[in-house]
Amino acid sequence: MNYKEEKSKGLNKKYTVTIAAADFAAAVDKKLNEVSKNIKLPGFRAGKAPKNMIEQKYRPSVLGEVLDDMIRDATNEVIEKNNLRPAMTPDVKIEKFKDGEDISFTIETEVLPEIALGDFSKISLKKYTAKVPAEEVEKAIKYMSDSRRDTVKVEKDRAAKKGDVVVIDFVGSIDGVEFQGGKGNAYPLELGSNSFIPGYEDQLIGHKAGETVDVKTTFPTEYHAKDLAGKEAVFVTTIKEIREYKPVEVNDEFAKSMGASDLADLKSKIEARISDDYESTSRIKLKRDLLDVLDKEYNFEVPQKLIDAEYSSIEKQYQNAKAQNRLDESEKNRDEKDVLAEYKEIALRRVKLGLLLSEIGNNAKLTVTADDVNRAIMNEAKKYPGQEKAVFDFYLKNQQAVESLKAPAYEEKIVDYVLSKAKLTDTEVSVAELYDFSAESENSSTKKKTKKSA
Repeated sequence: MNYKEEKSKGLNKKYTVTIAAADFAAAVDKKLNEVSKNIKLPGFRAGKAPKNMIEQKYRPSVLGEVLDDMIRDATNEVIEKNNLRPAMTPDVKIEKFKDGEDISFTIETEVLPEIALGDFSKISLKKYTAKVPAEEVEKAIKYMSDSRRDTVKVEKDRAAKKGDVVVIDFVGSIDGVEFQGGKGNAYPLELGSNSFIPGYEDQLIGHKAGETVDVKTTFPTEYHAKDLAGKEAVFVTTIKEIREYKPVEVNDEFAKSMGASDLADLKSKIEARISDDYESTSRIKLKRDLLDVLDKEYNFEVPQKLIDAEYSSIEKQYQNAKAQNRLDESEKNRDEKDVLAEYKEIALRRVKLGLLLSEIGNNAKLTVTADDVNRAIMNEAKKYPGQEKAVFDFYLKNQQAVESLKAPAYEEKIVDYVLSKAKLTDTEVSVAELYDFSAESENSSTKKKTKKSA
């Protein structure tokens, strides 16, 4: 096998490879000899068929198999001898293949860029922190107590008001014809919960138990049932009963029912959980700001095919969301060309930062350990309070799901490594400021425009 490098441009590498006809013929002959040992033709024992019969029957398929093997081996040899790091699978094109003559083909590939890493200790970032306000703890306790409330029947003769639960029978119709799914019996509906179509609940306020109301409303144009979307409907609704919530007394007994030893312990646990949420948000901002700084500080050529593949993935998500009418408001209100142009920038940023982080990880010899994966599983479980065991069981039984955590866990480990070298300054802000992702960060001049930003 001989090869020569063609004129390269940037990360694009091209080689012309020649395989001598004699070498190819020898490989074909060797393969036919191997095949003949196990071939049984009519009238001959296995391995005893004449060579000319073997060649006549099997040579065409052997030619293709040997050609694939020799091209693959030659491609690997070119990559190894030139210390190439292909960004994607190389493109191979056969230029000449004729039995009895030298074989010629080209190898084209984009290689990963060489990235010179700088001194991470020169990076300065602000780490935003916020104290948990007492009212946030009280708000959480109220939410918990509200979720434990029971309703009691309103015995006195009064009209339903916002916040009441009315028990209703209803039958919906469009142009006098009942439609599927439009009927319910003894359905408990909290007035003001906005759980029914817009305008429905408001029309029951002011009516008493035993009354029947013709509720006229219009289905939203984006309603999930396309045959009902945008249509006017009438719901003949009978209020069978009015119920009101009975307040839950928040005391030590209530705290015990929530898994705490007393009310003070419950408040402490709530504060710690909220504090963890703040810390997670702070981490998200810190990582975002770090990536902004790295994006600004490092400039290198990025393989176009990787950018194209990333953009294709983002664009597909966008088109799927568009087809399902689930675009962000920021996407709905902008020209599609502008949105897609922005996504091309995001694709470039993602690939660039991915290559940079990978280089940092390789240079620091970082690896994903079992502890890293377990930590990632625990972080996932924290997202579902009260369902932690179900989350652990899911990952215990689903190895593929565990594997899917390794890449993000590796990225977080790289980010932690860089942050451990950088200079971090704790900066206390309000809760509102901590959760405000729309404002431009003081750490970087790069603004984030959409949720799809890296």
